Amino acid sequence: MKMVVKLYVKYCYAGFVYLSWRIMTVQRNNSDRKSQGVKTFDGGPTAQRQVAGTSQHSDEDCVNAISLMKHSVDEETVKQKMKSTFQHRRNMVEDPDRCGNVLAEYPRFKDVKGLIEQDFVELFGEATSNKFKERWPTAFKDKIITQGKGLHHTAELQELIDVAESSDHVISDHEDMGWDSDMSGILLLLYLFPSSAQGRKRPGKMAASQAEKLLVVFQKTGTSIQQHLDSIKEIRQPYLLDTGTKKSRIHGYYIILDKQAIACQAVSAVGAFDELLKAHFVFGTSYNNALYKMYTFIQTTIFEINIGKVRETPRVAELRARLLH
Repeated sequence: MKMVVKLYVKYCYAGFVYLSWRIMTVQRNNSDRKSQGVKTFDGGPTAQRQVAGTSQHSDEDCVNAISLMKHSVDEETVKQKMKSTFQHRRNMVEDPDRCGNVLAEYPRFKDVKGLIEQDFVELFGEATSNKFKERWPTAFKDKIITQGKGLHHTAELQELIDVAESSDHVISDHEDMGWDSDMSGILLLLYLFPSSAQGRKRPGKMAASQAEKLLVVFQKTGTSIQQHLDSIKEIRQPYLLDTGTKKSRIHGYYIILDKQAIACQAVSAVGAFDELLKAHFVFGTSYNNALYKMYTFIQTTIFEINIGKVRETPRVAELRARLLH
């Protein structure tokens, strides 16, 4: 009887050892398969980037440069010091604990125009920086209008198409309420890339007219910009504030980020939108979820930044393939 018990215990122990080994092997193999098969997406505006050719100045030099910039009235001096402190700024942008302090540390972004462009060139080079302004009017706008014509038409969509196609940039019957030709063409992207579901509390997709308000807001000339900033109830991703006598007559463009206004150097909707997208990379800010598909389309298809390294929907990949081939 004792012999039987001993054999039973022995076989149970052996089975236990085998089972433990088997579980560990399966877990390790599954982990290996996951690490090999799951693609990581690290090419968006919040990604860490190694920038070639930039030198790291000492902390003391950066502190002195930052202090000088805050009080300098010479814009060229500010731009030179911003260039010399670029790596210090990138370290801040890529640090989750400090990224929200970039505008406080470098407030001249707000009043010296062209600093977003300068940092973006440092990140990606002159050729990449010029792509949207060069390619959108010549190679993409007309194609986007054609794609818009293939959608189910609403009155809002038809108005955007009519204005986007107009050679004089304005449709007189709608000039008091409609955007100009350039902005209308850009806003067509919101119809081609409708937003995803808004979450449990707000099921369903966001209408393009709602998504537009997350991209661009109009304010009449003479109205205080500070008043607009004070009215913001929650922090959200950057968007454009266009000021003018009417939507089709814009005189100034601002990027609103963290309840602060950054004056754009652009004098057109195409240039302002170009700066808006670049601001995401310069400040390491994620895309608004409702605008994510539109932004990733622009990033990968027109700027050609990190294709395959940013998460795309099938719709974005399919439209890129259709327009480029």
